[in-house]
Amino acid sequence: MAQTILHKAATRTLADHGWLKSYQIFSFGMQYNPERIQFGALRVLNDDWVNGGKGFGEHPHDNMEIISIPLEGALQHEDSLENVAVIEAGEIQVMSAGTGIYHKEFNKNHNEPVKFLQIWLFPNQRNVEPRYHQERYDNLLKPNQFTQILSPNKDDEGVWIYQDAWFNIGKFDKGTKTDYQFKNKGNGLYVFVIKGDVKINEQILNERDGFGIWETEYIKIEAINETEILLMEVPMNY
Repeated sequence: MAQTILHKAATRTLADHGWLKSYQIFSFGMQYNPERIQFGALRVLNDDWVNGGKGFGEHPHDNMEIISIPLEGALQHEDSLENVAVIEAGEIQVMSAGTGIYHKEFNKNHNEPVKFLQIWLFPNQRNVEPRYHQERYDNLLKPNQFTQILSPNKDDEGVWIYQDAWFNIGKFDKGTKTDYQFKNKGNGLYVFVIKGDVKINEQILNERDGFGIWETEYIKIEAINETEILLMEVPMNY
């Protein structure tokens, strides 16, 4: 029988720094909840809002797969590998921090906020050479279908990471029914509702809710209204 865990949007922790509002599903920074440490290899899922011209100064990471998905606006990125890039809504960025990387990221625009998801996964290999990868996916989206935007395979569409994980994103019209078949037995799936309302099996989810499900091979999905959904399949044991 499938196991599940529900994280309602209202139960997320808000870190409000004025220039940054970060809604955090899992324990992060100074916020610690022993019941919200991770979901399998998924360690961080922050829903960030950064004011115009503001951002995160240079800081280090190591041995973590760090994924950013802008939802609105544009994010300026610079790192110690000499990458300088701007990522916009409709793109996905990944840093494999490996042996260590420094980076900074700022709102590219001064007159509007940038809203983005920052996601961290534990890697399946430690101390790899740090790397950076960025891809546009919005030109691949098809109505009422999921599009794969991340995988462990270099030859797949989207970005790749050092973990047996697959991310899919999709926009669905009201009443659309579909399903999702797990890639790997033993993986779990974490569903994050970016927009709208959806039914996963018998569970109703609303905007910005998170829902984890494992010990099953597939899920049934029904869009209650116009919906945008991010699916993150990750190993539960790694």
